[in-house]
Amino acid sequence: MSKAVSYKELGLVNSREMFRKAVDGGYAIPAYNFNNLEQLQAIITACVETRSPVIIQVSKGARNYANETMLRYMAMGAVEMAKELGADIPIVLHLDHGDSFELCKSCIDSGFSSVMIDGSHLSYDENVALTKQVVEYAHQHDVTVEGELGVLAGIEDEVVAEKSSYTQPDEVEDFVKKTGVDSLAISIGTSHGAYKFKLKDGEEVPPLRFDILAECEKRIPGFPIVLHGASSVIPEYVALINQYGGKMEGAVGVPEDQLRKAAASAVCKINIDSDGRLAVTAKVREYLANDPAEFDPRKYLGAARKELIALIKHKNEAVLGSAGKA
Repeated sequence: MSKAVSYKELGLVNSREMFRKAVDGGYAIPAYNFNNLEQLQAIITACVETRSPVIIQVSKGARNYANETMLRYMAMGAVEMAKELGADIPIVLHLDHGDSFELCKSCIDSGFSSVMIDGSHLSYDENVALTKQVVEYAHQHDVTVEGELGVLAGIEDEVVAEKSSYTQPDEVEDFVKKTGVDSLAISIGTSHGAYKFKLKDGEEVPPLRFDILAECEKRIPGFPIVLHGASSVIPEYVALINQYGGKMEGAVGVPEDQLRKAAASAVCKINIDSDGRLAVTAKVREYLANDPAEFDPRKYLGAARKELIALIKHKNEAVLGSAGKA
């Protein structure tokens, strides 16, 4: 791509004002991952219908999948689509789990309004140095930056970690001060992917570490905190997938009441990816199993998109509290 494009030309916003309102208002902004047209249409439709601000986010893998130029125009299309549907909701285009300065720079230059630099796999000092480097470049372009402290277990695109390590509250203040980040992803027991917890029969999902969250809030009062790996892995979708030929044994997520509790605190951005994937896959499997002669993608992807709209509206209204906040 030859010429750098500012997100402002695309009609996008950065997350600064959005987060300030969310922290003050006791709700969380939804951050939905997308890789294709149907997912993006569903996100925009549902957020317009619930009048919710939204962060549309892509991982490095999704960016490669969708093509970066196509992605920029999709984001621009999303802004115009929302207006056409009658709601000028604020939309952020965010890079999820950027793993290098070069990737973050490339996204900033191609119209992203927010980037995440995930240096959580590095040593503390290396994480600080890399995050600071990204912040310095991003802030020249009025782009907001999310950093990460602590490691989430699980698998999501290129991000793989065998075990989690909780965020150390005594590091957050120093990290925020040294790097200048605008928001911070912390690890309090959420996990990437659809298999977040290995549970024995009758065992409950371990509760999130609200003590760590409270301690972080105390150290950096009013500072925007982000939760990754926060899909609930809705059992109905897992059951549908398995019923129609899928194999997803033991898929478990974070209970929605825990997320509601987190959203009411300083957590002002909650990432949801796996739930959307499950909704789409469940409906596609169900549709094709019930109508094996069907070969028009609009039919089965249309059914998937409809389900995704319902899921996102539910998340905005009942889990994140973001409905009506645009």
